[in-house]
Amino acid sequence: MAASIYLTSAEGRTGKSAVALGVLDALRADAPRVGVFRPLIRSGNERDRVLDLLLDRATAEAAYAECIGATYEEAHSDPEGAMTRIVAAYRALQGRCDAIVVVGSDFTDVAAPTELAFNARIAANLDTPVLLVLGGRAAGSPEHLGQQEARTPAEIAQIAELGIAELRAEHAVPIAVLVNRADPETLEEIRAAVAGVLPAELPVWAVPEAILLVAPPVSGIMASVDGTLVRGDSALLGREVLDVVVAGMSMEHVLPRLLEGSAVVIAADRGETLLAVTMAHEAPTFPTIAAVILNGNFELSADVERLLDGIDSTLPVIRTPLGTFDTAQRITWTRGLLTEESPAKFDTALSLFAQHVDAAALRERLRLHRGGVRTPVMFAYELFERAAAADARIVLPEGHDDRILRAASTLLARGIARLTLLGDEAAVRKRGGELGLGLDAAEVIDPAASPLLEGFAEEYARLRAHKGMTIDRAREIMRDGSYFGTMMVHLGYADGMVSGAANTTAHTIRPSLEFIKTKPGVSVVSSVFFMALADRVLVYGDCAVNPDPTAPQLADIAVSSAETAAQFGVEPRIAMLSYSTGESGSGADVDKVREATALARDAAPELLIEGPIQYDAASDPDTGRAKLPGSEVAGRATVFIFPDLNTGNNTYKAVQRSAGAVAVGPVLQGLNKPVNDLSRGATVQDILNTVAITAVQAGESKGATA
Repeated sequence: MAASIYLTSAEGRTGKSAVALGVLDALRADAPRVGVFRPLIRSGNERDRVLDLLLDRATAEAAYAECIGATYEEAHSDPEGAMTRIVAAYRALQGRCDAIVVVGSDFTDVAAPTELAFNARIAANLDTPVLLVLGGRAAGSPEHLGQQEARTPAEIAQIAELGIAELRAEHAVPIAVLVNRADPETLEEIRAAVAGVLPAELPVWAVPEAILLVAPPVSGIMASVDGTLVRGDSALLGREVLDVVVAGMSMEHVLPRLLEGSAVVIAADRGETLLAVTMAHEAPTFPTIAAVILNGNFELSADVERLLDGIDSTLPVIRTPLGTFDTAQRITWTRGLLTEESPAKFDTALSLFAQHVDAAALRERLRLHRGGVRTPVMFAYELFERAAAADARIVLPEGHDDRILRAASTLLARGIARLTLLGDEAAVRKRGGELGLGLDAAEVIDPAASPLLEGFAEEYARLRAHKGMTIDRAREIMRDGSYFGTMMVHLGYADGMVSGAANTTAHTIRPSLEFIKTKPGVSVVSSVFFMALADRVLVYGDCAVNPDPTAPQLADIAVSSAETAAQFGVEPRIAMLSYSTGESGSGADVDKVREATALARDAAPELLIEGPIQYDAASDPDTGRAKLPGSEVAGRATVFIFPDLNTGNNTYKAVQRSAGAVAVGPVLQGLNKPVNDLSRGATVQDILNTVAITAVQAGESKGATA
């Protein structure tokens, strides 16, 4: 039976969907198949926004219709019939999940004890413990861009006491209380006040209000004011609006009032103010704003339009027919919802949950036990957890690439690694601001202007003196991001490097081969992919670097791959692949694998190695027993070593596409310090995975040399 947790509150706008997101992520660490269930939805005629949001991150395979119980109307008109349908739907889902996040209803904007009572009855009938979510903001109080009046610790404690009593009256079992959107200034006082009125065994957590989570996007503002985008980059309409500035005064008085992420309201006949605000947005000495709202039905003059064309700003400029007061009022009343279109909100919600909620204690209270299954989500969770613990500094040479910037923002928000971006600092930070990214914690270095350049050039000239390298040529080479970043790793200014989103594999690896060099006893740099299947993680090597390795190189690749597998929690059982198994075949290709197997066994006698062996004999238990009875590897292999790049590259791609595996890599191995390559088609998620892997490698490397 699936372990579950029921999230409920007594009112709306507590930010329960953000809490559910954090709980879902926490449960995925132990449970391979985490589902989501909504016992009550608003209507059967339209899809539930919260359920859709969470289903995108759930790992249990279940259709939308299988994750809902009854409608709100059905629950009011026939409570008992609705309860029967809810329980039946939940039981059907339960058999397909290892854990379920049940998200209760909260369709009212004021406290509604009857609704909380009904949610408590549902939780009792589902035999699901309850996490009570309380709002740190007063429901129904005046709003400003989604922000409401803060409640006092005493007020929150009173609501908690009443809520817990209501749950227990309906025989529901509370396991914890979480105060969400709490006043950051009184966080500890809130937690203490709530804990003081509850039984000692109930944990109490308080998560602070974050303006970003309730801030509306520019697109939402545009819809609220019935606006139209007339200038700027439509890709920036997803940026959150953190404040509103009404520019009703002269230019010199407007400029000091500009705020980061604000929407600036300008009368459409104030062309000089629009020009000043646009130029300020482009200037590195002023904050980047989210949008300009031109109100009124005045057309801009041709000269102003021509000057704006010359500036060529990406700043969104929106025209509305409304007057200044109505425009400002509608902006302030616009709500910001947690949606897939706002990755920054997701990052913030997950980061706040991780910082302020003891996820391990929550899982312990739910008594989740992880079996032998290891899914892609579990692998990723462990990977990011270990990366954060490594506290490594990773250098990213391609700071001009939007994918790198988006990944950097997520990495920093989640505390996965400390980052150095290479590129022109003004350009990097400006583009990050335009995209609404959080890059303040990133170090940005321009190699050509860095005071480190001279020392790097001298070191490079020294290391390459045997190749006739001059100091002048070394200075020129060190201006290149890949060389500069690799030298940062070599000299300890960074713990690892990730590149290749724009550069070729050769350009990424070449500097490492020139002066980071291979580990002692390793003759060749190679790579592996982690192939995360539905129920296990396999390691494939080499699928990216060596076209046709010799037998000694193949043996080195096997030993290095085993070390990498163990480093990331995969118990190494190594299959040296060929087109024949055991002694059944002959020929140059088989002989190479046979020799490589013997060399690998000699080099690492403690490892379980089998070869030559065919893929089916290595992966399928029945075939393995038939072809190699008594083998400890046959049918149970976890590390697959391919005889050449052609076979390895095509096999990993075939498995990725045909079996739906998640391929993480390539992960370079054999170097003295971690440097990893990206595909030029890398997605943001690929970059996140590769940086996390590099951080773990760096942590292991630092531990080995400590």
